[in-house]
Amino acid sequence: MKARYVNPYTDFGFKKLFGEEASKELLRDFLNNLLSEEYQIAELSLKTTEALAESSVDRKAIFDIYCESQHGDKFIVEMQKAKIQFFKERTVFYTTFPIREQAERGDWDFKLKPVFCIAILDFVFDEEKRPDNAAYLNKIQLRDEYCNVFYDKLTYIFIEMPRFNKTEAQLQTRMDKWLYFLKHLEDFNTIPQILNEPIFRQGFEVAEIANFNQQQRDAYEGSLKTYRDLKAVVDTAFGDGETKGKLEGKLEGKLEGKLEVKFEIALMMKNEGETVEKIMRFTGLSQEEIEQL
Repeated sequence: MKARYVNPYTDFGFKKLFGEEASKELLRDFLNNLLSEEYQIAELSLKTTEALAESSVDRKAIFDIYCESQHGDKFIVEMQKAKIQFFKERTVFYTTFPIREQAERGDWDFKLKPVFCIAILDFVFDEEKRPDNAAYLNKIQLRDEYCNVFYDKLTYIFIEMPRFNKTEAQLQTRMDKWLYFLKHLEDFNTIPQILNEPIFRQGFEVAEIANFNQQQRDAYEGSLKTYRDLKAVVDTAFGDGETKGKLEGKLEGKLEGKLEVKFEIALMMKNEGETVEKIMRFTGLSQEEIEQL
């Protein structure tokens, strides 16, 4: 590894930056710059990232990061590295867990705390529906037929990193700086002047590979290899015009092409020692399909 800092798109890198007690302040600052004033976080507590369904036969939800504010507001923070089937459905499904866990026994009035799902995407979604110059930050809430917000306590925020192309000279807001930091972190050799602030200096310190012990270095190398292999498989599949047609079509033969890519990704992840739950999450395949590989 020649890079000085971790790749934040890897599982290890993302959780190192935002998912550890020692780096909670980074996560808090990032979230506060996404949220409106009424949801600002003074204190943040990390919660278990595995949410169990009501019965053993129901599917679990395994979040990258799950946290809660001092007011009880719930936050799911995900780094999504590649396009997966039913991405939107998966995101909606995940938000049902922090909603359902608020249920109280006995006489309960159904009052709920707000739930936010924030997904940092290493790809562009809905390309066919949105122009090339569409905003990189998308906020989605339930609305009625007149476009009035129907329910303001369930919010999805999708950040499409490929659409964020601001240069250092164009950075204006703190969120601009955060996205610039995440997008270019692995390429930095020194801290750029525009990011020479206490919160980002802490981020660079957390992300510096030289500060890792051998176990952490080994874990990061494995995570980096998995990320690169996954990207190579997906980019090759979608980069080839004929394969892309197979992936996106509705005919039987085209669907077979999509399944082939999913099985290839699953096999690669399985050979790298990834858990069945994680492979299910990335590919949408069932546990039985994965175990048969």
